[in-house]
Amino acid sequence: MQIITELSPWYIPLCLLLGGGYAFALYYKDHSLEQLHKWLRVSLFAFRFVLISLLAFLLLSPMIKTVFREVEKPIVIIAQDNSKSIMMTKDSSYYRKEYSEKMNDLIKDLQKDYDVKQISFGEKVREGIAFDYKDLQTNMSEVFDETYNKYNGRNVGAIVLASDGLYNEGSNPVYSSKNQKYPVYTIALGDTTIRKDLILSSINYNKVVHLGNDFPLQVNVDAHECGGGNTELTVMKDSTVLFRKQVAILNNNFHATVPIILEAKTKGIHHYKVKMSEVTGEVTLTNNEKDLYIEVAENKQKILLVAAVPHPDIAAIKQSIESSENYDVKTVMIDKFDGNINDYTAIILHQLPANSNPATNLLTLIKNKNVPAWYILGNESSLALFNAMQTGLNISDSRGKSNDVQASFVKEFSLFTLNDATIRDINKFPPLVAPFGNYKTTTNIYPMLMQQIGSVKSEYPLLFFKQDGDNKSCVLAGEGLWKWRLNDFMMYQNHESFNEIVTKIVQFLSVHDNKSRFRVNAKHSYAENEVLQFDAEVYNDSYELINNADIHFEIINNEKKSFPFTFSKTEKAYTLKAGYLPVGDYSYKASVKVGDKTYAASGIFSVSALQVEANENIANHSLLFTLAKNHGGTMVYPNQVNELAKMIRAREDIKPVSYEHKQLKDLINLKWVFFLLLLLVSAEWFLRKRSGSY
Repeated sequence: MQIITELSPWYIPLCLLLGGGYAFALYYKDHSLEQLHKWLRVSLFAFRFVLISLLAFLLLSPMIKTVFREVEKPIVIIAQDNSKSIMMTKDSSYYRKEYSEKMNDLIKDLQKDYDVKQISFGEKVREGIAFDYKDLQTNMSEVFDETYNKYNGRNVGAIVLASDGLYNEGSNPVYSSKNQKYPVYTIALGDTTIRKDLILSSINYNKVVHLGNDFPLQVNVDAHECGGGNTELTVMKDSTVLFRKQVAILNNNFHATVPIILEAKTKGIHHYKVKMSEVTGEVTLTNNEKDLYIEVAENKQKILLVAAVPHPDIAAIKQSIESSENYDVKTVMIDKFDGNINDYTAIILHQLPANSNPATNLLTLIKNKNVPAWYILGNESSLALFNAMQTGLNISDSRGKSNDVQASFVKEFSLFTLNDATIRDINKFPPLVAPFGNYKTTTNIYPMLMQQIGSVKSEYPLLFFKQDGDNKSCVLAGEGLWKWRLNDFMMYQNHESFNEIVTKIVQFLSVHDNKSRFRVNAKHSYAENEVLQFDAEVYNDSYELINNADIHFEIINNEKKSFPFTFSKTEKAYTLKAGYLPVGDYSYKASVKVGDKTYAASGIFSVSALQVEANENIANHSLLFTLAKNHGGTMVYPNQVNELAKMIRAREDIKPVSYEHKQLKDLINLKWVFFLLLLLVSAEWFLRKRSGSY
């Protein structure tokens, strides 16, 4: 600790001189104290001297400087693979008992010298290790993403990754771990022995097909060490066999693709089971069958995408819309547009009206025929013509300039819902190019995304919807959606988040108006590890959204057992997250009472099994070896777990770090200073009072 002052310390002797002079002047000529003992006079003089000197010293704005030294132990992160594939080996009992005991012993040993953080991973990264191996997917790259985000800048010594090297979600962990600067040690679990197994590895099919059409299934079959055997491939709908074929397994490393054609005869969701008969001696039968849930719908809806100029956004939007089997998309440049919009349920206008082409005829047709439109603004857009269209947005003082803006999701948005993962991804997507200027909006819009410039969230909308009766429109005040699609694939090796955003926009615009006063929106199919989410809307007599009534909702399984749930109220509607349900077919019933009328809704959905962990049971130790080698670590096997502590302690670069923290406090703000002054004054007064000098 050290006391410092704002003014020069040379003033301190002056404070002492002031205190001494004041005490001397007070007590030198006070004859009433002459009869007192000398020690009492000296004490009174000392009390007054210290009091005045201290008060004068406080005028110098003294501060106490405190230096704290903190020693942080190195952090060792233990990451345990908790996926089902670990148990699909002959040593499954070993991993539940002996292996878990060895890992616990390792953790206790490391805790003596290190700050040990325990996490498990599979479908997602979680705190703590359970050793129950229940996760239905493996995302190894998320381990490195999470540890980097959480511990970047901390004294991380090493990460110990225990896995079989198999992943089926996320990106390649070798690439996602490139930002990690600390050593990685891997524990190679599982078995690399190729054992006898017949695998229904994948089925390529369309989740939505159209009534009256034939639709294909492409069944991919793999077999290990089953050469010379035979299996029967069957496809069943309920209890009816629709397809049967004998497949001869020609060698020990066998692969075959079996094409199947089925017919969509009736509308609705249909459950199909694809199964291969057992080959004697198989290590597991869980990967011999798969359940498919296919929706048979009516004709596709047609979407028209008209653009001012060629742009990569056009292909990105088209591919995302066509990822849903419900839509066909036609793209055309405005200068080649034939003027026919009769067959389209929604129209996307990319940078139209443009400076080079006002698209007057097309915009007039859209207005006259009341066709829902999605306007996407860009550098080619004519803001003057756009402002005159009364879309709910007016941009002034643009001067032909633009801004790079991030998207910020509006939590209160209620027209439709997005998955939580998609909402998180929106914040990670690269910026779009939006027109610069002053944005003015009308009150009857529903913003979904707002513009964020750097770290500042503005009040300007980036994506919003407008609905006036039957007239629906959407405006995206920026171009560059193609970068979102690429970024989505870079992060997850798929386009699911971007596809959901685009298809939900198109679905809202193209859906036929439903005059029902009560609507429940749900997916037709959920994966078994997916949270069941339902949304509901209630309208009054003026078809305005209300949510002052309670919705009664129940889910019924195949055994006719019902499960009641309660919807939560959003700003203007309702939402329900019903958790997880076992694999199977379900129906739901919902009702709400508005005034003296009761409205009802019902539907069906399915929960399908997720079997990706069973598709591969040969451990990938080469991946674990590469991870360890790239980061200066070592790969060990389960019987070498107890050696990891010695390896980590032997490293000279894994050491405690000493941090120094400085703290400044004004001396006058310390409570003990106040009480010291009070004590000095009180002691002097008491002694003088007791001696009769007052």
